[in-house]
Amino acid sequence: MMPTAELQYVVVHGYRRAYRTAGTGPALLLVHGLACDSSTWDEVIAPLAEHFTVIAPDLLGHGESDKPDADYSLGGYANAMRDLLTILGVDKVTVIGHSFGGGVAMQFAYQFPERTERVVLVSTGGLGREVTPMIRMLTLPGSGTMLAVATAKPWRPFVRTGLRALAGTGWSVTRDLGEVARIYDAMAEPGARNAIRRLTGNVLDWRGQFVTMTDRTYLAQLMPVLVVWGRQDQVIPVAHAAHAASHSLSDVRVFDDSGHFPHKDHPAEFVAMVTAFVQDNPPAIYHRGKWRAMLRRGDQAVLTTVPPAPSSPAVL
Repeated sequence: MMPTAELQYVVVHGYRRAYRTAGTGPALLLVHGLACDSSTWDEVIAPLAEHFTVIAPDLLGHGESDKPDADYSLGGYANAMRDLLTILGVDKVTVIGHSFGGGVAMQFAYQFPERTERVVLVSTGGLGREVTPMIRMLTLPGSGTMLAVATAKPWRPFVRTGLRALAGTGWSVTRDLGEVARIYDAMAEPGARNAIRRLTGNVLDWRGQFVTMTDRTYLAQLMPVLVVWGRQDQVIPVAHAAHAASHSLSDVRVFDDSGHFPHKDHPAEFVAMVTAFVQDNPPAIYHRGKWRAMLRRGDQAVLTTVPPAPSSPAVL
């Protein structure tokens, strides 16, 4: 029987945080994306928990966690992950982040390298400016009112049903609309709408993402990094996977038959990939002197020499 991960709660800094945990062994921290929650990992938590201690929180403002008027910055979320791990008695993790959660994962590794063994980025934000117009619209004036009207109770069931019907057509451009339907439902809650608008305003505007980690990707040389993407991603373009490869991120995999949620489209393959990545890559060991030297040098070595040809992402 596979391990189960029941929703649990802990109060951190006065706010209730929901999380799921299961399994034993090396710790994996699973960070979901914008307007999702820990249930996005449902298909992979149990099989991963056969080999690892899996911790999957609902980020503040999402799922069953509180939705206060609070700090929804990347740094704030990274701090929250550290605090949750500290309460649970977990010192070091391999952090796995999807979409916006990938940005949180990168920020966590940047702020707390001594607690980060490896990083897995799944269709991640933070590696380029481009992002779907649907998300960019959330930063426009009046978007809160528009969301409130769009998610009003009288027509909510019809919109939800329509999105799910489109998801079932088999078209690549609509394959993720089943997940969009869940996000649409979540947006009906005023606290969630406020949190999402605050969050998006911290990392992007109507032109796209203005907070990226591309200026710090040289630090990835100090720890193992796996990047996973879906070829048919309509939210964040798969071209960002090539950006990752060109910035020395160690291992880039692209699923041909997948959208923005490769861990849901191909859960068995995803679990096998993560398991092999952890087994094949010893955990990073934080050394203050090495970090100091890397930070002092920055990426000047890359800028002053002819860069190598970027490696091609592996296609699955």
